[in-house]
Amino acid sequence: MTTLEAEDAVAELMGTILGQSASSHFNVETRVSVVSVYGPQKMILSRRVREQVSAGLKKITSCGLNIGSGKIKTSKVRREDWAESWKRHFKPIEIGGALLIKPSWIKRPPRKNQAVVILDPGLSFGTGQHATTSFCLHQIVAAVCGVGAARQKSSHRLAATKSFLDIGTGSGILAIAAAKLGYKPVRAFDFDPEAVRIARANARVNRVAGKLKITRNDAAKLPLRAARQYDLVCANLISNLLITERRRIVAQLNRSGTLVLAGILKSEFAQVQTAFEDLGLKLAAAKNEKEWRSGSFCFPAK
Repeated sequence: MTTLEAEDAVAELMGTILGQSASSHFNVETRVSVVSVYGPQKMILSRRVREQVSAGLKKITSCGLNIGSGKIKTSKVRREDWAESWKRHFKPIEIGGALLIKPSWIKRPPRKNQAVVILDPGLSFGTGQHATTSFCLHQIVAAVCGVGAARQKSSHRLAATKSFLDIGTGSGILAIAAAKLGYKPVRAFDFDPEAVRIARANARVNRVAGKLKITRNDAAKLPLRAARQYDLVCANLISNLLITERRRIVAQLNRSGTLVLAGILKSEFAQVQTAFEDLGLKLAAAKNEKEWRSGSFCFPAK
């Protein structure tokens, strides 16, 4: 296990020592890179190889690269189609009874009146598997169906009066789900042009490209006096950015709307909560999952 910064150097090291092509995978949610090499058990487990790898990692560190944990792990694997075997780790996700998130290779049909989002794992953040994305999806469903509601039929009528903004859209999963549930208008943006490209492609796959607008933008450039405000705003961003741009983010929210904040470590949530409550919002719901804590905020009713 290593970092994106050192991924290429570690892959070159492993490939050279083991005489096999190394593959690498960067998890955008955990920010950890895993470099893997497959080979004969005798070679992989040899003391000489482990010593060479350890020495090589030390040399990479001495060159100024951060290798992260540098954890070395070996495991015995069966012969199979490695290009396909990783797919078993991605399962369908149900959000209440209103929404089903699944990869394209799973043929499971939706329940009656259940909206479906097709999303394959890729480079952009957001498959529904991560705690922060899951919280946002639950809040999107709850806002149109009511807490614990399972009937999609009524949600279309309710959502028709609700608008949605996704700040830092990543894969586009939240905006696509909102469009599927009937939010209108639906707007989303990301600072990363590659994320915008992927989100637009995912919208086309889900046949909602005409029901939402995905653009490249920067949270730091949001207007402090927004021409349009939204009933539901999701901002799944790092804590520092949420706090720094809190006034611009809140400016996009209707006074009767809900702001969902995610991407926050549990140790940092109190600081984020204070920053947004200083602007008049109150915490309405929150959830801890693993090292993350997410929350939804509203203005107090007058």
